[in-house]
Amino acid sequence: MSEKNLQQYWRDNLRYLLILLSIWFLVSYVFGIFMVDTLNNVSIGGAKLGFWFAQQGCIYVFVILIFVYVNWMNKLDKKYDVDEE
Repeated sequence: MSEKNLQQYWRDNLRYLLILLSIWFLVSYVFGIFMVDTLNNVSIGGAKLGFWFAQQGCIYVFVILIFVYVNWMNKLDKKYDVDEE
């Protein structure tokens, strides 16, 4: 892989990481800690929304982010012809 392609590959990789980590931060810290009182005014299935984000929502979102990252990286690897297949 050429130096230019290598730099672009890592730039794209870091962009993906920043996007996904920003979503994780928003869900886990902002929704689960900082906005918990505001979100507790809404309930889902008998549980307050702020509590749900703090206890379960963060975990669900984190698992989804893992699958999104794997999918994005597979596409990125194919784009730059560094995939394992």
